[in-house]
Amino acid sequence: MTYLVAEARSSRAPGDRLRDLLSEPGILRMPGAYNGLTALQAKRAGFKALYLSGAAVSASMGLPDLGIITKEDVCFFVRQISRATDLPILVDGDTGFGGILNAMDAVRSFEEAGAAAVQIEDQELPKKCGHLNDKNLVSADEMSAKIAAAARSRRHLYIIARTDAAASEGLDAAVQRARRYVEAGADAIFPEALVNQDMFREFAKQVKVPLLANMTEFGKTPYFSAEEFEALGYKMVIWPVSALRIAAKAQEEFYTQLRRDDRADGMLDRMQTRAELYDLIGYSEHEALDASLKKTLITGAMRGAAE
Repeated sequence: MTYLVAEARSSRAPGDRLRDLLSEPGILRMPGAYNGLTALQAKRAGFKALYLSGAAVSASMGLPDLGIITKEDVCFFVRQISRATDLPILVDGDTGFGGILNAMDAVRSFEEAGAAAVQIEDQELPKKCGHLNDKNLVSADEMSAKIAAAARSRRHLYIIARTDAAASEGLDAAVQRARRYVEAGADAIFPEALVNQDMFREFAKQVKVPLLANMTEFGKTPYFSAEEFEALGYKMVIWPVSALRIAAKAQEEFYTQLRRDDRADGMLDRMQTRAELYDLIGYSEHEALDASLKKTLITGAMRGAAE
């Protein structure tokens, strides 16, 4: 059913729907979706919630993940993913796009755009991908104040505090920071760039709130399945940039072959067909809705009759 029809949309707030999912047994799997089309594909595959990565948004715009994109850039993608799927979306809020007031403004903006949750990290600007070296962190006091402000600003948004402290300050410091962030109002914790099972397990033993694991490729974390993360004590897992990496590689191969062969039909077997695309985006449903409503109603006034 098209999003244009009210009954196609849930009346329950996105943050509350995410809490419902987290109350169910098992780990919540949230693949990265970086636009409306990828979000529709993830939904059709059966996923119940999605992750919008700042790195994926940046890369899709041709930019590095260094805190260059703005809150409004992210809101543009939140709106289209929410419109396309009506699924709960966890949004990468980077550092909150500035100070305390900026973080509060981001919370309000993300809620209005349709987000269910926001992730805010304890890096300084310019921030880096969590799996790179030489990350600089704000103090635990500053991050705690930002989390408290974000919690004060939200109506329903689920707040996840990410800490990058394990790489530079050690696991014990990351645990202490996480506890501070929970006291400040974080609903869940995202320990970034842990490097082995023992670290994941130990962190889960010491931080007793829902935890998020990041299963990114080509980084510091070994490859684990969702079930393995669940066994280590984690409630959520994301694959933030996987879909974009696959799409980017396929597009690179296409452009190379097109430049070489001067034609595209040699890759038809690699393409989604027109029929498949139209089915995915609900072309016929929108067309049928238009046909059912576009007939002009002739009123008495149009006929010259008195009202």
